[in-house]
Amino acid sequence: MELLKASSLDEAISALFGENRQIAGKRPVYGGDINQSYRLSLSDGAPVFLKCNTLNNLSFFEAEAKGLKALRETGTIGVPEALAVGTDQGRGISFLLMNYLEAAPKADRYWELFGRELAGLHRADCAALAGGEALPFGFSEDNYIGRTPQINTPKADWISFFRDCRLIPQIRMAERYFDAGMCRQWQILTDRLDAWLTEPEFPSLIHGDLWSGNVVCGPDGKAWILDPAAYVGHFEAELAMTELFGGYPAAFYDSYCEINRIDSGYRERRELYNLYHLLNHLNLFGSAYWGSVREILNRYV
Repeated sequence: MELLKASSLDEAISALFGENRQIAGKRPVYGGDINQSYRLSLSDGAPVFLKCNTLNNLSFFEAEAKGLKALRETGTIGVPEALAVGTDQGRGISFLLMNYLEAAPKADRYWELFGRELAGLHRADCAALAGGEALPFGFSEDNYIGRTPQINTPKADWISFFRDCRLIPQIRMAERYFDAGMCRQWQILTDRLDAWLTEPEFPSLIHGDLWSGNVVCGPDGKAWILDPAAYVGHFEAELAMTELFGGYPAAFYDSYCEINRIDSGYRERRELYNLYHLLNHLNLFGSAYWGSVREILNRYV
């Protein structure tokens, strides 16, 4: 189904579900800290999921819809369908409509299934999503990591992409937190990134922000992934993010390895990948993350 672009929420509902369908009720859905989210009930009782923000945030929802589409089209893991985006001048909002995921009990071996399906995503064909065979890493356009713009300019190699499109933009945004000594450390790190990172055997489409809050149990009892910051990169960066704020059970990682092997050197690279997310948290939420950033920087330089 092609994404609908609508000039009002009511127009989107009518175009998607029929002229006689209207919004009969809504209730808040809690969990995110950027957008407002609601479960809409239509006049026939059908549920729809609504995310909304101020009028000038339409690009955020357009980018999210493209990421959801790319992930969904692999057919490897549960991803909600983006139905419509638009602005509603009367309500003063930009919005994204998606199919609503009704809660269900977790399936038997939920974590094992999740591990295998995520590994399947990482092994899926993603050749057309960045700049083709010559420039495989990146994405067709920029998007967001949280509220922060995320640069996805296609690159020929992973290490250059991670340096130029991930670390360096965040380091520049965070310069006010660094003294001269730390600035020298950052320069050494980015100049010598290939001393620690390796090129992947193949590029992988990754969710890009796969902490536990962006995974829910879907109507089939399996894991569904939400709120992507999608791009084509190295699957190790995704795995590192899953471990940043507590990690998943061992069964998840064991099952992942059954489908997609994790190199023994990953543990040495993991914290370097997570510098990107910690720098982003430093830039978004302030100095509470400075110590974690400094600790990892000192570990490598």
